[in-house]
Amino acid sequence: MLLSLFAVVVLIATIVGSISGIGGGVLIKPVMDAIFPMTTSEISFLSGTTVLTMTVVSLLRSRKELKLDLRTFTLALGGACGGVLGKQVFDIVKKAAGNDAMVGLVQNIIMVLLTLSVFIYTMKKAKIATKNFKSPVFSLAIGLLLGILSSFLGIGGGPINIMVLSYFFSLDTKSSAMASLFVIFFSQVFSLFTSLITNTVPSFDWKMLILMMVSAVIGSTMGRMFSKKMDNKAVDKLFMALMAVIIALSLYNCFKFGMAL
Repeated sequence: MLLSLFAVVVLIATIVGSISGIGGGVLIKPVMDAIFPMTTSEISFLSGTTVLTMTVVSLLRSRKELKLDLRTFTLALGGACGGVLGKQVFDIVKKAAGNDAMVGLVQNIIMVLLTLSVFIYTMKKAKIATKNFKSPVFSLAIGLLLGILSSFLGIGGGPINIMVLSYFFSLDTKSSAMASLFVIFFSQVFSLFTSLITNTVPSFDWKMLILMMVSAVIGSTMGRMFSKKMDNKAVDKLFMALMAVIIALSLYNCFKFGMAL
């Protein structure tokens, strides 16, 4: 029963995530925090690995559109370093807190702040003057920041990455999405390697992970099919609705973990 519920959650999250362009990870993590009786380490690992699977599939689908210029390379490099640092930050916070509830609370407070920022930015986007930084060092720093957030939160970071890349580099939605995929891929790969090397992979059910990965691939494929049949106005409405849902879920999780302290 629990495995079936996992599959349904991941399937729905990746379908609506693919339609709206936010990816599934930013939905999977707060939903799992809210309804599944698992440790934050398990949830972060399962969510992060599922996100990695979706990212690989997305990159393979978009391989003809991939353009590895200096900016993308430095963002990806920063994402790789951020993936390692994000995993270390997670382990440090977990060790310092001494309990899962504090780690979950910190993660969800950050989720609320970031998702609320995306919501407000999207509402005011037409009035916001974007920047166009060209410095490789700045690109590296942004990639590092996004990689840390992706790894620490286990969410991938689709809408957050796109907001940051759009604002600081004046990238259009398509270019932001492609650059975001590179950052997510390298951050999650190196986060996974760090877990394996440091022997900090949490105990988990392999059947659950495989089912989540398969559901994610199926869901993202279905989402792309539905997206082609929807106009931009409908997609925009879905995007804003999902941001509101994620904020509400994260606030609930803050209350849940706060009460557990």
